[in-house]
Amino acid sequence: MDETTSRIGIIGSGSWATAIAKMVLNNETHINWHFRNPEHIGKFKRVRHNPNYLTSVSFDTDAISFFTDINDVVEKSDILIFANPSAFLKDMLAGLTLSLKDKVIVSAIKGLVPGENLVVGSYFHKKYHVPITQVAVISGPCHAEEVALERLSYITIACQDLKRGRDFASRLQCGFIKTVVSDDIYGTEYAAVLKNVMAIASGICHGLGYGDNFQAVLISNAIQEIKRFVDTVHPISRDIKSSAYLGDLLVTCYSQFSRNRTFGTMIGKGYSVKSAQLEMLMIAEGYYAVKSIKEINDKYKVNMPITDAVYNIIYQRISPAIEIKLLTDALR
Repeated sequence: MDETTSRIGIIGSGSWATAIAKMVLNNETHINWHFRNPEHIGKFKRVRHNPNYLTSVSFDTDAISFFTDINDVVEKSDILIFANPSAFLKDMLAGLTLSLKDKVIVSAIKGLVPGENLVVGSYFHKKYHVPITQVAVISGPCHAEEVALERLSYITIACQDLKRGRDFASRLQCGFIKTVVSDDIYGTEYAAVLKNVMAIASGICHGLGYGDNFQAVLISNAIQEIKRFVDTVHPISRDIKSSAYLGDLLVTCYSQFSRNRTFGTMIGKGYSVKSAQLEMLMIAEGYYAVKSIKEINDKYKVNMPITDAVYNIIYQRISPAIEIKLLTDALR
């Protein structure tokens, strides 16, 4: 693959996929973009923006080839960026008949594959035989809404092949995006999954009326919990204080744009899980992630009181007030 001319395909049509398309088109002249709904493609072409997400972002639709068949995007692209919710990844790939072994797979999905308990990079490596050196991960504190507003954001591109990682990073970097390259694909993916769980906990506490003082204690314990887990699952040298880990945790737990915090706040205020999901327009990845992390941790036995509390509230239907009160005694 000629990395200077390789073609980029985006799979997903939500806010994060739209933000990534905006970033890529600052440097590339053309992208391939997969939408499942042909009606959305037709409207996109007419109004020149995503009709459902980040509607303030205008696109030159002549620079975009839209597809509804994932095989067409795979065939015409060398780099495939997956930016759809993890819960729908297997369904998205169900119609795939082409091999992915020669493609560069970029995961922009901050979740685990349900039923597999695998981070997305591992899923493509194990299920689709993509060499791990051809897998990259987009992580870091970067909300789609701020990309739309062109507010300065930092993104980490993790790839074991650092040359490939730097090449892809250059395709995203622009006036409002700075990029950092890392080789910690597993640690950044697991941290991105866990920060969503921690944001649900933060939202629950906010919904219950806990204040900023407690939130600070919760988040300081959360980064320690993330470190314990990723160091156990993938024990390499890493700086947990860097933006890919701590930065992403902070923005997800505190930002007004955080769907996981919003979901947690609704739970803390007394919404049922189902009613909170129905009221939200976007997927809270932490809902699915906490169950998978709990199952993975049955093997590793890492001390994870915040994760356990979120799991108990969401899946065991324990009262948020009771569970968080018990959690307050476990934090330091």
